[in-house]
Amino acid sequence: RLSISCLLPASWHFSLSPVGCPRVLNTTLRQLLVVGVLAAAVSLLYYSVVVIRNKYGRAYRDKRFHRYLARVTDTEATDTNNPNLNYGIVVDCGSSGSRIFVYCWPRHNGNPHDLLDIKQMRDKDRKPVVMKIKPGISEFASSPEKVSDYISPLLSFAAEHVPRAKHKETPLYILCTAGMRILPESQQKAILEDLLTDIPVHFDFLFSDSHAEVISGKQEGVYAWIGINFVLGRFEHTDDEDEAVVEVHVPGSENKESIFRKRTVGILDMGGVSTQIAYEVPKTVSFASSQQEEVAKNLLAEFNLGCDAHQTEHVYRVYVATFLGFGGNAARQRYEESLFASALLRNRLLGKQVGVTSDSPYLDPCLPLDAQDEIKQNGQKMYLRGTGDFNLCREVIQPFMNKTNETQTSLNGVYQPAVHFQNSEFYGFSEFYYCTEDVLRMGGDYDAAKFIKAAKDYCATKWSILRERFDRGLYALHADLHRLKYQCFKSAWMYEVFHSGFSFPVSYSNLKTALQVYDKEVQWTLGAILYRTRFLPLRDIQQENFRGSHSHWRSFSFVYNHYLFFVCFLIVLLSILLYLLRLRRIHRRMLRSGSSPSLWMEEGLTPQKIPGAL
Repeated sequence: RLSISCLLPASWHFSLSPVGCPRVLNTTLRQLLVVGVLAAAVSLLYYSVVVIRNKYGRAYRDKRFHRYLARVTDTEATDTNNPNLNYGIVVDCGSSGSRIFVYCWPRHNGNPHDLLDIKQMRDKDRKPVVMKIKPGISEFASSPEKVSDYISPLLSFAAEHVPRAKHKETPLYILCTAGMRILPESQQKAILEDLLTDIPVHFDFLFSDSHAEVISGKQEGVYAWIGINFVLGRFEHTDDEDEAVVEVHVPGSENKESIFRKRTVGILDMGGVSTQIAYEVPKTVSFASSQQEEVAKNLLAEFNLGCDAHQTEHVYRVYVATFLGFGGNAARQRYEESLFASALLRNRLLGKQVGVTSDSPYLDPCLPLDAQDEIKQNGQKMYLRGTGDFNLCREVIQPFMNKTNETQTSLNGVYQPAVHFQNSEFYGFSEFYYCTEDVLRMGGDYDAAKFIKAAKDYCATKWSILRERFDRGLYALHADLHRLKYQCFKSAWMYEVFHSGFSFPVSYSNLKTALQVYDKEVQWTLGAILYRTRFLPLRDIQQENFRGSHSHWRSFSFVYNHYLFFVCFLIVLLSILLYLLRLRRIHRRMLRSGSSPSLWMEEGLTPQKIPGAL
């Protein structure tokens, strides 16, 4: 009798007699049985090791790309019946009006390395929950007691969309920008006091003293930078080989070693009045002088987007600079004031009347060929006629950059840290997009050589032909005659600001001009809510740790028991295989000897102990 036992990790015992083995199991059948058992084992192992691994690997990849897909296709109405959804409200109090944005996000996944997955709330018609009112909040500087009544319709609108049960835990932020910044501090304080006093009486939102403030241009720029990079998924630190990375010296880190993480994008935004630039400065910067270092402190922002202050993977150093008077319309106004002053001076010195009448207009290289325009200054009028000379236009607007000879400076001689042009990416918004797309129809990837050629051709085209093309609808739908008339100037201005002011080389190919990101207009309010709620995941993480210590051990044990099971299975399979091979050898010996006693002698028994003839 043959006995086989295995004691680790459990115990199995087999005791079978060879006489119990049917003779129909010939050699070929036994070989097939062994091959079949081995094939089954290999198949099972393949399933466990390869298929399961691919399943979880695919789940990891799906999780990694989920945000990108969500940003493109997430236009479904927000499920307000979902108890796991959280909400947040941001009111943007601008100079011309105030807008309210409602955001929502699911429970944090408990991983301290991940940020909240915040997205804009959508109503039952799948439209973003946004509302705007006019005028701007700064109009109430002389009557601050009316501010809460002014803003009440916005809050009532948000209260209708946020579930009533969630009001008390929904943070409300009222952030004031350009219009409020120009008011005296006393008037700012009076307006904010009225908001802080009256809003908690009528609404149950989470609203504290720090939730209403006038933010600086630097803060606004940082929030815009955060919002764009969040939508693009640049804060997800994955090991995807296809993603561009950058070497970063983490600010304030005790460990001075560099880390590698996803490359973030810089933003360029040229409005009507001002131009702004914001980008990450991944490495420690140096300064040409102590004065430059002092100025840089007001332009560099260091912040941690993570919920754990001790974790440095979400620590960023961002340069933000805003240049008033460098927007497209403000620049044209400055240019016209200069033309008017120089024309008057020249007429006075030379005794001429250039520009005084429409018959002898001042020749403006920054207007399309034969286009006519008028300038009014102090009750006087000056007549212009375009010559459409793009290169000359660039030359005459160069002095308006106010560049200096000091190193690492940009517009107005303001400090600007070096940009790694070979490993960087920028998005250009507002006028950067309008200049390239509305008339020239080349928005998207920016190519300096193609842009210059298109701009030259446009400027040199007669105004009558441009009007004819406009009437035929060959330009963008929102392009008007104002855009047509000043496209030549604004193209030159945008080009000079980008290449001369910010010192980007003509060969730079990583600028994308855009109006939206993933078909959405990304507001700085998204970056504001993301930054101001960055510590909220701590609550979910603590709850998860409190609740999940046992479940963590259970999942830990499951993984090891999973592999332990397969080890035991292999041991059993090996035992069965050894038994069959042993049985086969014994059976062969029986056939060769032709008598059964030899089998019993093999087992150590003497013939005398045989109970009887079989």
